[in-house]
Amino acid sequence: MFSKILIANRGEIACRVIRTARKMGVKTVAVYSDADARSLHVAMADEAVHIGGSPVAESYLRGDVIIAAAKATGAEAIHPGYGFLSENPDFVDQVTAAGLVFIGPSAASIRAMGLKDAAKRLMEKAGVPVVPGYHGEAQEIVILASKAREIGYPVLIKARAGGGGKGMRRVDHPDDFSDALSGARREAKAAFGDDRVLVEKYVDKPRHIEVQVFGDNHGNAVHLFERDCSAQRRHQKVIEEAPAPGMTPELRTAMTDAAVKAAKAIGYSGAGTIEFIVDASDGLKPDRFWFMEMNTRLQVEHPVTEMVTGVDLVEWQLRVAAGEELPVGQDGIGLDGHAFEARLYAEDPAKGFLPAIGTLHHLSFPSESAAGTDIRIETGVRQGDAISPFYDPMIAKVVTHGADRTTALDALADAVSRTEVAGSTTNAAFLAALARDPDFASGDVDTGLIERKQDELTTSAAPGSRAIALAALAATGATTPADSDDPWSGLAGYAHFNPLVRRTALSFGGTEIVAHISARPDGRFDVRPEGGEAFVLAAETTEAGATVAAWPGHVTVFENGRSFDFAISDPFARAAEIGEGTSSMRAPMPGLVKLVRAAKGDKVTKGQAMLVLEAMKMEHTITATHDGVIQEIAAEGAQVTDGTVLVRFEE
Repeated sequence: MFSKILIANRGEIACRVIRTARKMGVKTVAVYSDADARSLHVAMADEAVHIGGSPVAESYLRGDVIIAAAKATGAEAIHPGYGFLSENPDFVDQVTAAGLVFIGPSAASIRAMGLKDAAKRLMEKAGVPVVPGYHGEAQEIVILASKAREIGYPVLIKARAGGGGKGMRRVDHPDDFSDALSGARREAKAAFGDDRVLVEKYVDKPRHIEVQVFGDNHGNAVHLFERDCSAQRRHQKVIEEAPAPGMTPELRTAMTDAAVKAAKAIGYSGAGTIEFIVDASDGLKPDRFWFMEMNTRLQVEHPVTEMVTGVDLVEWQLRVAAGEELPVGQDGIGLDGHAFEARLYAEDPAKGFLPAIGTLHHLSFPSESAAGTDIRIETGVRQGDAISPFYDPMIAKVVTHGADRTTALDALADAVSRTEVAGSTTNAAFLAALARDPDFASGDVDTGLIERKQDELTTSAAPGSRAIALAALAATGATTPADSDDPWSGLAGYAHFNPLVRRTALSFGGTEIVAHISARPDGRFDVRPEGGEAFVLAAETTEAGATVAAWPGHVTVFENGRSFDFAISDPFARAAEIGEGTSSMRAPMPGLVKLVRAAKGDKVTKGQAMLVLEAMKMEHTITATHDGVIQEIAAEGAQVTDGTVLVRFEE
């Protein structure tokens, strides 16, 4: 076994690898960018090496610098995590040439499966069913559009390289093909450095079911059953589970056999995932699944497989990379119960899931779960850390396990509801709503479920009088007199003839809310929101069922599984906003102006596409909020911060 390894990654996956390495007695070396200097994975590792600037191109994609760090610290092997360099065969070659071990598959295996079109041709030869489509070399729009007509609409345009929904577009009509192709190519080029695409038939009621496979360097290969990743948004997985709901013995046998056959066809070693698309329009049948792609790395959702099999996949990775055989054969791997994983992101579901940034001023995860269930939190951040615009905005993965699907899902809904984050908008309420959705709960899930129910799942609840009262009191910074050594603090509510009443203004969702607060002789406070119920509250205490977190300019109230973020009104800022009116449009997040579709002097209408902003690895189209004439518009290629004016209209 290795004595020391370097982890060429960041965030929760780096922390995950460090925990297993520590358990095995293997020392670890972390690498970090400028933005990650004080991150959790740096603090957890035995050593840490600075590798460059915050953008990934200046740090986590610098293979030469990472290899040099491994050599300098005496590391014998490099674990790539997922993303970044994990599926880069040239990096694998460089690691091997440097006399180090790459903890993952060979460069040949990665190359064989790295391009979706070539992989599908290889799978066809191996007898693995492949979804109908065009996987050829020609990239001219005329040929691609012609192939799309032959396949039949709707079709999917997909990047040949990479995954995660980047460079992917659904096209329902021939007239939309050209624009969709351009968008897919731009996104694929930015994410993978390769703008080539393939075209496939779109399955009407698709299920995304994948099989975890594992091979060693002695010719052995096994599967660790399946995961269902059908709960997706824009081809990004949201909630994953194992095993797949409604799975039949016949389909499981056919699918797992095909997965192992695929792994053996390329002599695969290490952890890998064979992804299949399943037509669920007429139930799950063994002749209605097709190979999509192979991920030649550890998957984000690997914890659900670990929970139902009892296998530490990272430990297996290290053992196989060190030359050992698989610890057990196929007969030694069984299923136990059901597991779910929900991806907690810094994003705003109410605004089309726009990525968010911010400092995590308050961060609390549930540590206990109901009897008969287990909870596991995978995170790479701590309270006080910042969500950076340079990387994926994942805060944590919330994983639960129970004896059956219903028990595990109830535990997930409860765990997500009890997760508290203040300082950045998150998708926690959306995840809880999805976990409690009747269709999802019944197992009637496909990749279009979230899109069909998006409005229902992202409906925001308005705060009640109690939440407003708690926020208003916290916003005043009031303290209970008994908590102070200053005798004059006991006169905080004194005034001639009547108690002093303080007016506190808050803002929720752009609407001003006012509450009136007065001190009582017993040290508590009377809090009366205008138009709402009055409450008697004590300062600096947690009311039953509610937690309050105050942070610069804001107060967040967590109540009954929901969070309400109130801004403390600033009259000067409000005056400035009123003065500006609707004369400008601002960037909703930091990013790069990728494409500009309008110019100075253009007359535009509400909803018209103005420009494309690239942020958090995805493209976001910015549309006009109202009719008007453009006075000024951001330049293509401009790097903007949150709140930067993108478009200014003539008065």
